[in-house]
Amino acid sequence: MTTELSPDALPELLERARKDYAALAARGLSLDLTRGKPAPAQLDLAEDLLSLPDGRHTAADGTDVRNYGGLQGLPELREIFADALQVPVTQLVALGNSSLELMHDCLVHALLGRVPGAESRWVDQERIAFLCPVPGYDRHFALCERFGIEMIPVPMTPDGPDMDEVERLAAGDAAVKGIWCVPKYSNPDGACYSDETVARLAAMSAAAPDFRIFWDNAYAVHHLTDEPVETADLLAACAASGNPDRVFVFGSSSKVTFAGSGVAFFGASPDNVRWLLANNAKRSIGPDKVNQLRHALFLRDAAGLRAHMARQRELLRPKFDAVQRILAAELGGTGLAEWTDPKGGYFVTLRVPDGCAKEVVRRASEAGIVLTPAGATHPYGDDPRDATIRIAPTFPVQDDLEQAMLGLTTCVRLVGYEKLSAS
Repeated sequence: MTTELSPDALPELLERARKDYAALAARGLSLDLTRGKPAPAQLDLAEDLLSLPDGRHTAADGTDVRNYGGLQGLPELREIFADALQVPVTQLVALGNSSLELMHDCLVHALLGRVPGAESRWVDQERIAFLCPVPGYDRHFALCERFGIEMIPVPMTPDGPDMDEVERLAAGDAAVKGIWCVPKYSNPDGACYSDETVARLAAMSAAAPDFRIFWDNAYAVHHLTDEPVETADLLAACAASGNPDRVFVFGSSSKVTFAGSGVAFFGASPDNVRWLLANNAKRSIGPDKVNQLRHALFLRDAAGLRAHMARQRELLRPKFDAVQRILAAELGGTGLAEWTDPKGGYFVTLRVPDGCAKEVVRRASEAGIVLTPAGATHPYGDDPRDATIRIAPTFPVQDDLEQAMLGLTTCVRLVGYEKLSAS
């Protein structure tokens, strides 16, 4: 990111940015771009869920969904999501509404029990560490902090994490037990893992025999274009490479239907599935199968899932287009920012000059525009460059989003030109 301005131009640009910011602050806005939540219009697309299962209480195999049991979840719902998550139906588990909860539970089970291939419980080992591609998902990092798991940042590239660094760290340190991955339309960059990255993750050497890839495929069906990105099948690649137990696949319908009452999925090797179900049997007598039947009846099949997500895309594409249009119009050619243009997912990453992200977020907040805290995209909330800002365009209505983006670009110009003036 370079800024080429003549010394004579900078004072005028800074003065205009100050005037624009004063006008922005005077408007008394109250806008929120913090979290990647579905908008009410997206939730409305699944409103028919509330009238299902319409008196029906029997699954396709005759199971009475009102009763206990069925730890693995309804087969007909698993069939709908199996292709999208790249997991065979027999190795896919459908559970409650939160994939984050599933990730939490897998960590707890690994800490207090033994994952297949483990020599001991993780809690009994002196040090446990996870590789954390950055920028990444703050809730992954929060889970590590919650359980005292050391986080080792690894740079992200457009093709996934820096695999030279991942391979070096995984092979050289037996305390490294896992890596967080959002393989498609990653949070927050929108990066998609290349076939080479998937192959290297599957085949690489790991000093820990119980090394696990936490494959959070949260945006597997959340395309923003008519040409969906397809990632290679990591579960199959791990099996082919002689590491069948290496990956835990996570997904959910939370951003497909209702965020607060969707269905979460876990996919893995047969041994890993048995491990999870055995642990779950001690904490639950079965998931909410009524909600699972509701989803199966609403979505119907894999084609129905794709059609539903096409309707979602019609709502989201104009918002992401507006973000790109405003960033280009207001910051293009200034040298003050770079940003991603994702083909799917829920976020856009804005990169500002080093040392400016926190100040941009602070100025925006003072003007009534709330953003995700600077640093949230990095372990321990520490972005060493203080340059990354995550934009979440999905929830606001179009007009509010555009106002917020115009305000944000005003803050970037103000802080950027102030920094240049002081240098």
